[in-house]
Amino acid sequence: MIYINANEMAWTGGLAERATVSGLGAVAYQDRCAGCHGPDRKGAPPAFPALTDVANRLTQDQIADKIHTGGGRMPAFADIQGETLAALQAYLVTGKDDGGPQKEVVGPAPAKFRFTGYRKFLDPDGYPAIAPPWGTLNAIDLNTGKYLWKIPFGEYPELAAKGMTGTGSENYGGPILTASGLLFIGATIYDKKFHAFDSRTGELLWQYTLPFTGNATPITYMAGGRQFVLIQADNGHDKKAEQGAAYVAFALPQ
Repeated sequence: MIYINANEMAWTGGLAERATVSGLGAVAYQDRCAGCHGPDRKGAPPAFPALTDVANRLTQDQIADKIHTGGGRMPAFADIQGETLAALQAYLVTGKDDGGPQKEVVGPAPAKFRFTGYRKFLDPDGYPAIAPPWGTLNAIDLNTGKYLWKIPFGEYPELAAKGMTGTGSENYGGPILTASGLLFIGATIYDKKFHAFDSRTGELLWQYTLPFTGNATPITYMAGGRQFVLIQADNGHDKKAEQGAAYVAFALPQ
């Protein structure tokens, strides 16, 4: 059995002629960053954050550390060092190809076209432009490939307030399964819920509204003879919400 949450929404991508850039930072950005964060550094939030305000969020040392270690969907680029690193950091902050240090072309010429990045397919109101559910939680028998159950997962609070429930929503962060058959998962971006499901049926048994979104896979542990379930929560995927972070732990009453 595999229990997996999924985003049921369309994204688009495309190709465009590669812009002519010469500065070392601009070339490094086009080669390593533009595929996800876009040629204009505007990204496709929440999955691919904008970098136009990166200087307001991270110091130069933190930018360098992020480039080298990656995180989340971002791979590490430990080979970007020295003059190239400094030029890329400057380009990330300014977005300007200032004609600084030039990139030496070694080997084949770069491809004529570049990937333009990922873009959500949204309707005029900002919701996925396909029929809901836009997020699901699924139980799949890996021996047969058959779904044992599949349910909408997540809500948009403003739509739920109008009676539009069961829409599902974008979600990131996986589930854990306990020995008693309880499935714990946060993941849903906009309603900020932490949930407990019956793993046999998909029935929702309990939920709690977190202070921030639980876009992480929870853990369970024993302490003092009691079992706890803990999840990290933050609003990094929802830039319109109040920003913050917390660790939230749960246990049965003593």
